[in-house]
Amino acid sequence: MSVEKKEPRQPCCSKLKFFLVSMSFVYFAKAFQGSYMKSSVTQIERRFDIPSSLIGVIDGSFEIGNLLVIAFVSYFGAKLHRPRLIGAGCLIMAVGSFLTALPHFFQGPYKYETTISHFSEANATETILPCLNNESHPQGDDLPSEETQAECEKVAGSSLWVYVFLGNMLRGIGETPVMPLGLSYLDDFAKEENTAFYLACIQTVGILGPMFGYMLGSFCAKLYVDIGAVDLDTISINHKDSRWVGAWWLGFLLTGVVMLLAGIPFWFLPKSLPKQEKSPAKKSADAQEGEQDTFIRTDSSNSPPSDKQEPVTMAALAKDFLPSLRRLFSNTIYLLIICTALVQVNGFIGMITFKPKFMEQTYGQSPSRAIFLIGILNLPAVALGIITGGFVMKRFKLNVLGAAKICITASFLSFCLLLGQYFVHCGNTHVAGLTVSYQGEPEVSYQEQSLLSQCNSGCSCSLKHWDPVCSYNGLTYASPCLAGCQSSTGVGKEMVFHNCTCVGDAYLPAANRSTVLGQCPRQENCDRIFKIYMGVSVLGAFISACGATPGYIILLRSIQPDLKSLALGMQTLIVRTLGGIPPPIYFGALIDRTCLKWGVKRCGGRGACRLYDSNAFRSTFLGLVYGLYSLSYVLWAVLYNRLAHRHKQEAMQNQAKDTEQGANGVNGGNENGPAAIVKYKEDLDKETTI
Repeated sequence: MSVEKKEPRQPCCSKLKFFLVSMSFVYFAKAFQGSYMKSSVTQIERRFDIPSSLIGVIDGSFEIGNLLVIAFVSYFGAKLHRPRLIGAGCLIMAVGSFLTALPHFFQGPYKYETTISHFSEANATETILPCLNNESHPQGDDLPSEETQAECEKVAGSSLWVYVFLGNMLRGIGETPVMPLGLSYLDDFAKEENTAFYLACIQTVGILGPMFGYMLGSFCAKLYVDIGAVDLDTISINHKDSRWVGAWWLGFLLTGVVMLLAGIPFWFLPKSLPKQEKSPAKKSADAQEGEQDTFIRTDSSNSPPSDKQEPVTMAALAKDFLPSLRRLFSNTIYLLIICTALVQVNGFIGMITFKPKFMEQTYGQSPSRAIFLIGILNLPAVALGIITGGFVMKRFKLNVLGAAKICITASFLSFCLLLGQYFVHCGNTHVAGLTVSYQGEPEVSYQEQSLLSQCNSGCSCSLKHWDPVCSYNGLTYASPCLAGCQSSTGVGKEMVFHNCTCVGDAYLPAANRSTVLGQCPRQENCDRIFKIYMGVSVLGAFISACGATPGYIILLRSIQPDLKSLALGMQTLIVRTLGGIPPPIYFGALIDRTCLKWGVKRCGGRGACRLYDSNAFRSTFLGLVYGLYSLSYVLWAVLYNRLAHRHKQEAMQNQAKDTEQGANGVNGGNENGPAAIVKYKEDLDKETTI
């Protein structure tokens, strides 16, 4: 008979494992989708000719979508069919991904800014005269009229970035039910001692998503945006050029298909599952303080929902919403957790959004290579760190206080490594008239007129356009005209400019007065410095990720079980709103202030930045991250103090309970002893802030 009773539990366990696998795949798919969006930021900025601050607004639209629905989804969704809500969310995310790619099919061919005349002939012997050509046809320094510009922008489709904004917002709406409903569903029906390990498994599989997302972003960044529609031999730029735009739209189509597939299993899962039974050994072990202890005492009324639950009405749920919210935010530890996470997420989101651009400007890496290295090196280190944190929690059966110690230690050590990154840099690239003078001396302050020099004074060059060429002495010029070049040979990427009058005046005189297309590479030791930077970055990513799973455990064990979904949802709402939307905007706005050379839109006006002051960029970018992380450690200290205080109170209450039981057994009818103990317990309860 006992064997027959155990058999029905087998499908239940398999359904829970099926849910675990499905959740892992969804975490992979949404991370795959989100990381591809992050990796495409530079390409979208260049394609629509918009500044970094506006890119921050587009990037923050994901969190705006979360903000619209997450409070209702996390509260009402906990009472409804959670797996099906997750499946519906996946469908919405897929639609959002397809909508993001839509502008590509409405826009015309991409036309990058250039002052070079192109020839359609196949032979490479024709010669153009950059200097003399610009003398008779100044290149676009005069702004067009408002009517002409409006008509041009309509044809160019420069306002179609709104579709990217809306698509990203739709992805945020669809992602809303995944985390709060999925994790609460898992925690409700899994063994308590397995929760930390399950969370670590989901997050570890999920971190593979960014790996593939960044690798896909790197691949698409090397493909020309209009691949298949233009002759690539006629293009004079390559993927290392700041005007290059990769096939950013292609990846959104692929990530949308993956998200569609990820949502299918959730339509076949039940509303609830039987709770996994603890083994007798685990039941006796739970009598002692261990990994899964909670600060919130539970009773039978807080048991997980079952299939036999009475149906609840929306009116009853709405009536109980505000009281539940009031109970949740009366939890001091919960508030401190939110504040700490809020500050850390501000620093993390700002850093990860502009890290590829930081690597490009500081170390001379192409966007595709920067994205690839983040995906192939940093993200596996993060995955290893997450699973390591979950394993440590399970192996040593750490309580909430132990989890807090891991979080603080991991965060502080990673911050120390982050500080070291400030001193590992390559310096500015040498661009005549921008970072150095035409004589090779460092520029004190940039003014547009500093692009002019005696060597190019007779060419009547445009000061607006960015068309860089590299001389053989290592100095970059903003255009062939500004280099004083008199003639050229070749077509496309193979074009070479000759008799450049400014090259002879450079700080390293050379007999060869020719230039080639593109910026000059950084100094020779920059590759070695970049390898050191990547090593420090990867190690810091691993250490920081070790605190991810313990952080979830602190949150889950510090709230009432019936408020679990609401707590996770409200934390996501607040952190995504205040920690996800503002950072890309103010990081981008401050980074824009370090721009030395703005591009020119096809229809006139300021476009995307082509060159930054890398020293100012580094100070601004890392300075913001350092300031935010430093503030988070102050909050961590306060949070740890509250956790330690509450832990002490729990220990004293348990001691009082044991003493009461002993007194009842020894004294029998003695009333003074138990009464004193009850009074003592009441005094302890008054001290707690939870």
